[in-house]
Amino acid sequence: MKENGVRDNKRLLLIDDDPNLILLVKDYLEFRGYEVVTAENGREALEVLEQDIPDMIICDVMMPEMDGYALVEHVRQDPRTSWIPVLFLSAKGQSQDRVRGLNTGADVYMVKPFEPEELVAQVESSLKQATRLIHHSNATADAAPRIQVPFDVELTPTELKVVQFVARGMANREIAEQMNVSQRTIESHVSNMLGKTGLHNRTELARWAIETSMA
Repeated sequence: MKENGVRDNKRLLLIDDDPNLILLVKDYLEFRGYEVVTAENGREALEVLEQDIPDMIICDVMMPEMDGYALVEHVRQDPRTSWIPVLFLSAKGQSQDRVRGLNTGADVYMVKPFEPEELVAQVESSLKQATRLIHHSNATADAAPRIQVPFDVELTPTELKVVQFVARGMANREIAEQMNVSQRTIESHVSNMLGKTGLHNRTELARWAIETSMA
């Protein structure tokens, strides 16, 4: 019988090139009430992340195609995934290995072989911390006054697309690359939207887009 608590409905992404470890860890975590999605390397994990955002990532460090370090760098650079807790599993247990793993962006570094109960404890601790941070962010957002914009502001389809990217935390250069236009064109769209809305900067523009469910 599944216990109530932080593990309810939590989806974990488990990444390792060892099929035996994948099988053992997946079975153990599912027995403890988690939903587990698996990938064999970092490249495959990125494909999973394009379709689905898990509550936590458990990742081997040394893998073919793309190792854990490169994967975590991708995860931390993407606004969609940057908040996800990451737990590294590695056979490399030297102090410099742990330091590199944590400096790369992992939240927890565990050395193989490990006790399954310790893994579960680390997963639950990381998920609870992520939940606290989300609640704190929501409380801070609720405490801030809502952005005031004239009710009759209308954005063009292109401006709407740009403001959605702004709300995701993307820089003008990144938006330009995504939309295959010049950075100056994006700057012009942002400037036009600031003029229409009376807002002062991109941060307020992003908040307005989020508060009005445009993003």
